[in-house]
Amino acid sequence: QVHIVESGGGSVQTGGSLRLSCAASGIVFNLYGIDNMAWYRQAPGKQRELVAGVNKEGITNYGDSVKGRFTISRDNAKRTADLQMNDLKPEDTAAYYCNVGLRGVDYWGQGTQVTVSA
Repeated sequence: QVHIVESGGGSVQTGGSLRLSCAASGIVFNLYGIDNMAWYRQAPGKQRELVAGVNKEGITNYGDSVKGRFTISRDNAKRTADLQMNDLKPEDTAAYYCNVGLRGVDYWGQGTQVTVSA
C-alpha cells in the first residue's frame, strides 16, 4: 500500500506565500527508496503541468512560470518534498499534486488546492 499525502494548500492574496508538503509512505519505498519527487498543478480547463521536481541526488528543475519564486526541497530520510511558494500570483491558482516516481512508476497524491486572489 502506497500513501502520498499533501498538505499546506489554502487561500492567499497576491504576493503572499504558501508552503506545500508531501509525504510518501509504503512498503515499496521502504524496499527501493524513491527516485523522483515533484509537484504538478492543474487549473480548471488546463492540462496538468510540472511545477518543480527533485531527484534523489537533489538536482532540481522548475517550470518556467515559477522560476525564481518557488523552491522545492526534499528529505530523503523522511521521504518528504516541500514546495515553498513565494510571490504568488492569481495564475498560480490550481490544484497541486505531489508525484513520486520509482522505477518508472508514478504515484500521485489526491491534491491540495491553492487559491490566489488579486
